[in-house]
This record gives sequence, C-alpha cells and structure tokens, in this order.
Amino acid sequence: MLETSARLLRLLSLLQAHRDWSGADLADRLGVTPRTVRRDVDKLRDLGYPVNASRGTGGGYQLGAGAELPPLLLDDEEAVAVAVGLRTAAGHGIEGIGETSVRALAKLEQVLPNRLRRRVSALGAFTVPMLRGADDSAVDPAVLTELAAACRDAERLRFAYRTHDGEVSRRTVEPHRLVCTEHRWYLVAWDPDRADWRTFRVDRITPTPPHGPRFVPRPAPADDLAAYVSQGVAVSAYAETAVVLLKAPAAEAARRVSPSAGVLEPVDADTCRLTAGAPDLAVLAIHVLMMGIDFEVIEPPGLIEVMREARDRLTRALDGS
Repeated sequence: MLETSARLLRLLSLLQAHRDWSGADLADRLGVTPRTVRRDVDKLRDLGYPVNASRGTGGGYQLGAGAELPPLLLDDEEAVAVAVGLRTAAGHGIEGIGETSVRALAKLEQVLPNRLRRRVSALGAFTVPMLRGADDSAVDPAVLTELAAACRDAERLRFAYRTHDGEVSRRTVEPHRLVCTEHRWYLVAWDPDRADWRTFRVDRITPTPPHGPRFVPRPAPADDLAAYVSQGVAVSAYAETAVVLLKAPAAEAARRVSPSAGVLEPVDADTCRLTAGAPDLAVLAIHVLMMGIDFEVIEPPGLIEVMREARDRLTRALDGS
C-alpha cells in the first residue's frame, strides 16, 4: 500500500510537470506496465484529480483544470523558487498581491524541509534589491509569515514593540489580520491588557516566542479593516486633525495621498474630502500644500491662520529676492 501511494504521488508530480505524457513514457518513468499506469490514473480521478486521456498515435494523459486547486507537488528547486518569489512579492508592496503572498508563504514555509528553509533564508539574507533605496521600515518576511500563522491559527502572539520614540514594551495580543499599504504593514489585534483593539506597525514588532495559547476569535473592529487602519494611523494617532475639500476626483487624489497619510471620501465626481492628522498644524499645512491639488480648508480655523502666516512669509521672501 505504501509503495502504491508513493507511486501515485510520483505520477501526480509527473503530470504536473508537463502538459502531455504518453502511457508508455509514464510507464517507463515509473517502472511499471501501461496497465498499471491506467489503474493509477483511475485512482487519481477517484481522488478528484481531473486527468484527461486521449486515444490514438498522438494520445496520452493530461492533467486538466478542476473546480478546485489540487495540492501541488514541487521538487526542491521549484519549492525554493516559489518561496523566494513569494518573499519578493510580500516585501515590495506590489498592489493587491502582498497580503496574499504572505498567506501563501506561511503555508509553504510550514511544510518546507529544514534544508530548503535554510536555502530560502540564505537567499533572502544575502540578496540586496536595487529599488527605492534604504528603508528603515522594511519588514522581514519571516516575521510576516510568523504573524500570519498566528492570525490563521488564532494563537496569542507575544512580541516586543518599539514605539516611534524608541521605547520598547512587551505585548501579548490576539492577532486578527495583517493590513498592508504600498510601503508598510500593520497588525490589527485585540490587546487583553488594554481591553481594546490596537494597530501595530509590523516593522516595529520583534516576536518573542513561544506563542499561545489558542483563543476564540472575536468580531473584527470594523467591516472595512483597511479604512479602520487608515483612520488610526493617518488621523487618530496625531494631536492635530484637519478636514480639507480637495478639488479633484477621489481616484486622482488617491494617487497622491497614501492610506497612511490621510482618509479620502468622495463628495462628487470632481471633489473629495481629506481627513488627515499631524503633530501640529504647520506640518498639516505643508502636507496639504505639497499634494499639488487646489483645496478649501473645512476645519480647523487655526489651519487657515497657519497658512496665512506661511503665505505672508513666502511673499516677504519672494519680494526680498
């Protein structure tokens, strides 16, 4: 029975490796008779694998597309290539693929043999991407997969967390979801010590296993977690908040305002509302001006005064020049 199971796995791997196989070629590769190949193909079909067969001189066997994705069998080189590709996608903020890559990488690394895991880690450690330059908020993919696994398994997570001021605290949370923007990753989690939901920047997290125990997941803090995180990191975390009417469609403004820099809401086809936060009103004024979009300040009145002072200072500087 064990020999038959191993042969079925080998047959499935061969069918996944090439588009078409003749019965004779498969029999030769497996060291069995064509009749045994036919029986093994029938067993794969019973297990739900859509193996198509065609008769005649050019006939053979072909693994078709089914209703669900079957388990993939990868050799060592293929597994390393897939893992490295997923790490690259997870770490470089490709729109719409980062979070999915982390989930897939978590599944793959869970079953990688130690020898392959070391190869993948070495490639990551000694490869330098020539992208936007050094980024102190870069996230280790190994940390991402560890957090994703804790979210998936509903397992309490222990970690050291470094604040913006450099202070380090120990946290034990119930992780819920990872949320990514183009440049940053965030962990949304329930903090039992504070009896509230918290959002943590992943680049400031250092896991301190062992993790656990398991917990019963509670309802999410919002239906739209991306908007929830955006509100928290772009507005609620700051001492000053402003609301500005931008004279541009929301889609156009979104190309200049990242989710971590402000929350955009469409008003009509030509305007949208921006809510943003900053340590003080002067920083908010610069932030709004640098977007390069015409605007009107809705609130607070103090932001208008700061902008008037900046206008007068700029006028004096230009007149002097």
